[in-house]
Amino acid sequence: MGRVNTPHLSTVSREELEILQIKSANASLRKRCQLILLKGDGRSSKDVGSILRMSHVSVNSWVKRYKEEGILGLSIKPGRGKKGLLNLEEDKDSILESIKKHRQKVSS
Repeated sequence: MGRVNTPHLSTVSREELEILQIKSANASLRKRCQLILLKGDGRSSKDVGSILRMSHVSVNSWVKRYKEEGILGLSIKPGRGKKGLLNLEEDKDSILESIKKHRQKVSS
């Protein structure tokens, strides 16, 4: 049996996680809050992983990050993920020009 990786949750921490889990607009953050709450209840990483449909390795990584950085560690850090193809600030003029140039009439 592996070592137990259970975060200690104070009453205040648990309340903050529960509020974020319900009210956050970010679905990934809500999922990570649920992950920490489940682990805080003493569930195994494999059990939590199967509930949240993620690997136990990912569960342990998020628990580690929570222990090191607290609730702020559950957010995605800037610079992560796929970069957008367009930058609206830089490409706005060329997008509008292209739309005007290639407009199509739709008959009804």
